[in-house]
Amino acid sequence: MAAPRDPARRALRADLLDFTADPGLGTPSPAALRHRPDHWLLIEHGRIAGVLPGSEGPGDDWQREDHRGRLLLPGLIDTHVHSVQLDVVASYGSELLDWLERYTFPAEARHADAEHAAAQANAFTDALLAHGTTAAVVFPSVHAASVDALFAAARARGMRLIAGKVLMDRHAPDGLRDDVGRARDECEALIARWHGSDRLAYAVTPRFAATSTPAQLAMAGALLRRHQGLYMQTHVAENRAEVAWVAQLFPEARSYLDVYHRHGLLGERAVLAHGIWLDDADRARLADSGAQIAHCPGSNLFLGSGLFDWQAMAEAKVPVSLASDVGGGTSLSMLRAMADAYRVQALRGVRLSAFRALHAATLGAARALHLDHEIGSLEPGRSADLTVWDWAVGAVPLARDALARDLHERLFAWVMLGDERNLVATLVAGRTRYRRGSDVAGVQGRPKKAASVARAATAGVIGAVAGSGP
Repeated sequence: MAAPRDPARRALRADLLDFTADPGLGTPSPAALRHRPDHWLLIEHGRIAGVLPGSEGPGDDWQREDHRGRLLLPGLIDTHVHSVQLDVVASYGSELLDWLERYTFPAEARHADAEHAAAQANAFTDALLAHGTTAAVVFPSVHAASVDALFAAARARGMRLIAGKVLMDRHAPDGLRDDVGRARDECEALIARWHGSDRLAYAVTPRFAATSTPAQLAMAGALLRRHQGLYMQTHVAENRAEVAWVAQLFPEARSYLDVYHRHGLLGERAVLAHGIWLDDADRARLADSGAQIAHCPGSNLFLGSGLFDWQAMAEAKVPVSLASDVGGGTSLSMLRAMADAYRVQALRGVRLSAFRALHAATLGAARALHLDHEIGSLEPGRSADLTVWDWAVGAVPLARDALARDLHERLFAWVMLGDERNLVATLVAGRTRYRRGSDVAGVQGRPKKAASVARAATAGVIGAVAGSGP
C-alpha cells in the first residue's frame, strides 16, 4: 500500500532556471545562470527544500507534478506598478502630464470609496498572479482605504508586497490632495497596521516632487528616519516637461534627483521609477545612496517619455530592476516588459541579453530590494514563489523554439514571443494561486504534460513549412 501523500510536501518536475549572480548587460554569459533541465524542485511547508535529478524522484509521500518540457522559474518581481490604474490601461493620449490629468487622476479619485478600492485590489492582485508576478512594489492612491484594501488582498494571497499611501498636497485635483498633518497621521496608522505583517512592507510614497510641497517631502523623510526598514518609492526624471517643471518648483536643487536627496529620501530601500533624464552626477548620487531605478520600458515607449540609458546606470553601478508601470504601461506581463527593454536598449545601440532582462525581474530585483534571502531564486530555504511556463505557445513560437541553437537563443525567443499565455501555474509560498484553464485558486490537479505535445506540434509546423510551395 502506497504511503499517504503529505500536503505540505510538493515536488515539481521541470527545467529549472535561476541566477546566482548578475550576468552582465550585453554579451550573454552563462556563468551566472543556473540551468538544471529535467529536475525535481522540492517544497516543504511553503519553502524550497532542495533539488533532485529527474531520474531520482522523491518518495511516494510527496505530491508530485510532472511538468517535463516546461520552464520553472522563481516568481517574477514587478518593482513599479499602480494598482489603481487598471481602468486606464491603454488610454489614448499625449505625454505624461496631460495623461495624468485626463485619465489617471479621475481613476484614482474613485478609490475614496472603500468598496471600489477592495474590488479593484482583489482584481489587481489576481491579475498579477495570472501574469506570473508574485511580488511587487505598488502605488495605490492617496486614500488610506486603497492602501488597506491592497495590503488585505495581498495578505489573503500570501504575496510579498511593498506599498504605501500616495502623498500629494499640491497640483492635484480635489479629492486627491492631502495635507502634511493628515498625511503623517494616516501614514503612521498604516505603518503600525501593516508594516512587517506577514509578507508586507510599507513604502513612504511621494507621487513625484511636483505634487508635494517641501514641507510634505520633509515629513516623508522624517517618517523614514523614525521607522527602521521602511521603503521609499517615487518617480524621477520620466519626462522632459516634468523635469523642467520640477526645476521651476525647486530652484535651489541641482537636479530633480537632488530634490529627494535634500529631503532625506534617498537610501538603499529607495525605488525610483524611470530615471531617464538623469546625468552623471545623479547616477553617482544613486550609486552612493544604494537606491535603485525601476526601469519601465513599456510605459516609456507608450507615453513617448524617452529611452532609458541602462548602460550608463550599469557603469555607475546603480541597481536596475524591471517594472510594468501599469497603467502607463499596457501590460502586467513581465515578459512584455523584458521584450520592451530589449527594444529600448536596441534603439540606444545596446543589445540587452535575455539573461540580464530576466535577472532584473528575479534575483536582481530581489537583491535591490534586500529580499534575496526570501525571493528571486530557487535556493533552498527561499519562499516557494514559483512560476511554470510553456517555452512556446502557438505555431510560430513552437517552430522558433525547436530551432534554437543554445539556451540563450531559446530564452530570448521565449521573452520576445511569449506573454501570460505561456504561463501554466503560479505558486506563492508553495500554494498554487493561479493555474491556466482554472478559475479556482489553489487547485492541486496535475496539468497535461507539455513536452510530447509541444514537440509533436513543432514537428508538424516545421514539416508543413518545409514541404510548402511558393
